[in-house]
Order: sequence, then C-alpha cells, then structure tokens
Amino acid sequence: MAVFRSGLLVLTTPLATLASRLPPILTSASCLVNHTLYVHLQPGMNLGGSAQPQASPVQATFEVLDFITHLYTGADLHRHLDVRILLTNIQTKSTFLPALSSVQNLAHPPEVVLTDFQTLDGSQYNPVKQQLERYATSCYSCSPQLASVLLYPDYGTGELPLEHPTALLPSTIRPASPVARSPRQPVRGYHRGAVGGTFDRLHNAHKVLLSIACVLAQEQLVVGVADKDLLKSKLLPELLQPYAERVEHLTEFLVDIKPSLSFELIPLLDPYGPAGSDPTLEFLVVSEETYRGGMAVNRFRLENGKEELALYQIQLLKDYSHNENEEDKVSSSSFRQRLLGNLLQPPNERPELPSGLYVLGLTGISGSGKSSVAQRLKNLGAYIIDSDHLGHRAYAPGGPAYQPVVEAFGADILHKDGTINRKVLGSRVFGNKKQMKILTDIMWPVIAKLAREEMDVAVAKGRTLCVIDAAMLLEAGWQNMVHEVWTIVIPETEAVRRIVERDGLSEAAAQSRLQSQMSGQQLVEQSHVVLSTLWEPHVTQRQVEKAWTLLQNRLPKAHETRN
Repeated sequence: MAVFRSGLLVLTTPLATLASRLPPILTSASCLVNHTLYVHLQPGMNLGGSAQPQASPVQATFEVLDFITHLYTGADLHRHLDVRILLTNIQTKSTFLPALSSVQNLAHPPEVVLTDFQTLDGSQYNPVKQQLERYATSCYSCSPQLASVLLYPDYGTGELPLEHPTALLPSTIRPASPVARSPRQPVRGYHRGAVGGTFDRLHNAHKVLLSIACVLAQEQLVVGVADKDLLKSKLLPELLQPYAERVEHLTEFLVDIKPSLSFELIPLLDPYGPAGSDPTLEFLVVSEETYRGGMAVNRFRLENGKEELALYQIQLLKDYSHNENEEDKVSSSSFRQRLLGNLLQPPNERPELPSGLYVLGLTGISGSGKSSVAQRLKNLGAYIIDSDHLGHRAYAPGGPAYQPVVEAFGADILHKDGTINRKVLGSRVFGNKKQMKILTDIMWPVIAKLAREEMDVAVAKGRTLCVIDAAMLLEAGWQNMVHEVWTIVIPETEAVRRIVERDGLSEAAAQSRLQSQMSGQQLVEQSHVVLSTLWEPHVTQRQVEKAWTLLQNRLPKAHETRN
C-alpha cells in the first residue's frame, strides 16, 4: 500500500457513534500517512448522493469539545502522525464572523483524502470516492492527482452500527466554576481570549488546549509563549526548542486549524502575562495544572480594576506509555527525556584523525557526573583518554608544559621537590581572566598534542573507539578532533550541591567555579548526544547503553564514508 506524507481525513459519522470508532479509524489512517494528518469533521454528511456535498457549520457544543479531546487522546497512540483537527466549520452559539467561503490552503497540501463514510455493501464505491475527492478539493487546496481511500475499520458485524444518542463522551472540558451543563449545550463564543504555555515540541495535549481556545475565540487569540526566567524551572531546559522555533511551529498549527482567527503570539515573561493586564480579553484556557494560576490571574485583575476572565479548564491527557521517571501525562518534559542518548545532529567528518578510529568528546559542567559516564563507556569497550591525566603529565618535571609554566608564573609556584604546586598556581589564575588565558594558551595545545598521541596508542592496540574526557573540551576548541561531542547536563543547583559535597567548597565558591565555565545550554548547542545523571545510577546506565547501541548502529556507516 502506498505511504503518503500528508492526508485529509473526512469524518462523516455522527459524534455519538464516532467515539467508539476512532481507534480503528486512526489505526487505518496511520498506515497510510506518515507525517501530517488533517481531520475535517462533518458528521452526518452523505457522500452517496448525486449532488455535490457541501461543507456545513457544526454547532460547537461541549460534546464537540469533548470529542476534540477524545480524538487527540487517541492520536497520541500514533505519535508519528502530526494530527490537526480543522475547526473552520465549527461555530459557537455567538459567531461574530462569517465562515470562510474560499478554498483553505494548508501548510502541507494533502496527497490523499480518507473518510469513514461507509457504503452499504462495504466496497470502494467509485462514485463515492469521486464525491470525496471533489469535496476535499472544494474545501482545501489539494493536488489534482489527489488519491482517495474509504476506511472500513472492523466493527465486528460488518453492518452499520446503530447510533446511541445516550452514549456520551466523558467530560474533558468545563468552565472552571462548577456549573451544571449538558454535553449538547452550545458553547459560547468570545471576541478575544488567551492561552499560555511553554509549547515545547508541540504535542497532542498542547493541541487540545489550543483547539479549545480557537473554538471559543471568534476574532483574536493571544498566545503567551514562556521564555527566559519562566524556563529555568523546566526539566532539561537545555533541550528546550528555541523561542523562535516554538513560535514558528505554533503559528503554522494555529493558522492551519482556524485561519479566520487573528493570532498574537508574545513572549510570556511572568506568571500573569497579557491575561493579567489586557482589559479586552474575555476568557482564559487553562489545564488542570495551571488552574490555580488562572485563579491568581483573576485575583490580580480584580485588584487592578479589571473584570474576571471566564476560565475554561482542560483535563490532562494521560500518557499510558510513559517510562520510569517520566510523568504519567502527555508532557514535553517526557519528550525531552526521550532525546537523551539520541543523535541530535550529524557527526563531524574528521579525515585528519587516525584511520579506523572513531573519537567522542565527553564534556559537561563541573559536578555533572562526567567521570562516572566515562567509566560506564570504558566498561562497554571504549578507550578513554583522560585530559586531567594528560594535564598532570604535562605539568610534571620534564613534561612539555613544565618549563613554559614556570617561566610564565615564576619559581615560587614550585614545591621544594621542584613539582608545580597546583593550588598556588590555581590561586594565581582563578578569577583572573588574563592570567588564566596565559595558562590555557600554554596547556591546551600541549594536552591536545598528547591526546593525539594517545589516539595513535589506541590504534596500535587495535581499538576502534576512543573517548576524550575533558571538562573544557569546547572552550579549548578540541571539538575539532572528535567526530561527536557528548555532553552531560544537570541543573546548576544540583551541580553546586555535588561540588560542595565532593570538594568541600562553599556554595559561593562552587557557583563561582561554574560561572567560569560554559553553561549547559552553550554546551548542548554544540553537542551531538546529550545525557543526564540527574536520576538514579541505573537510569544513567540505561541512557549510556541506549547511546552506545545507537552509536554502534551508525559506526559502520561512518567507517564506510571514510573509506
């Protein structure tokens, strides 16, 4: 069966019946589409007649909002699909703007159109397929060579199931205030509203939040996107997508699902954002987690003479496939954890390195657990080049850096036996950028030369993979002699705690040490693989084994390229 990059799924079955059909429908669709799947909701439409089917408004009720959540929940089982429910024809009780009459352009023009419309004999009835193609083309910008498929999930009997009007979807969206409402109750529309979040790696829980906000808003939706200080408490903030990238993905999604809306995307720099200060806003969509924040926004508005916002609370989407240490909800932090150990960018080509040897550079801020990860890699078979050991060799009397260092800093840095007193030397350079540069200008080229000599030793021993363990790998420019940079990240607060415990320093001294190094964010920007020792040792071991296995899978290709 052909695999298409993007498709349009036209759902014609009434909502009450459709809920039970969604799992097999999505499973069938996922076999056909491997990227973007647009969902167009048109319950009750008949493709079997002779007249051209026309798009008609769908009344926005709480049942429709619940169904949107239900569909995105089901779609989370098919995460290779970028599912987008199109809201153009879903209208609230008080719609202020007319529906779009022109053909809507989608970010990824559909290559195939699918439908759950079921012919009585269960066949791929050709006139029905033609009607489906004509309908899709009249609503959306599609290729003239658009293919069409009628999906027939196995419902058990093969007959059209009876509709059960009382079989209602579980309630997933409600106004935050406890008011009774019926699933068939129409949803009120508002001129302007707001929603906020980090929106890292846009996922189905985000899409529920944004979709409900888009249904409620009729003129403009203000979207606050967390940035700067609001990101510091996030798990693995080094792996967050940049603000501009998150905004780009958000904009594409929002314009796709409801182009009739005006969108204002702004950086969210404090907990209140525009929701706390904009007097023209009428509603705020929050999740179960941010409900208290929404209440705080309303208190803030009242204190400043503004009307309260109508709060709409969205239940969290459960993640039934979450791993150890991951949240049981669909969460960006879980997605960032799953990036640990993965290759994030193509390896460097280093033809000048010894033939047959693949070199990793292992780095991380002080206290990150870099040495423990190096030991784990050694246990898996890597040849370790420890830059600290090379530094000791370079400092030793007769070593290549001994005389230059003594000449630069004076004989008073020496012990009585002639060895360099590294504590005295450290006191000279620590906190003094000029003196530190004099030292590193001497040491870094020497250690790099020793590391290259160690690579030759590794080759002579028949080793094919070595790791340069170096805290200052990127500062020293040694990424030029490795194929991949592997970085260990942990929160700065945890790094400070470990340094204090390990080295007996004060917290201020530990923080000062970290400030003299590149930040975890700066390291990750130049990294190929990221790991974290934040959790229990067995979790770190599992990450390292995952990264090692993926590395072994790409090593043959790397050697083929070099040969």
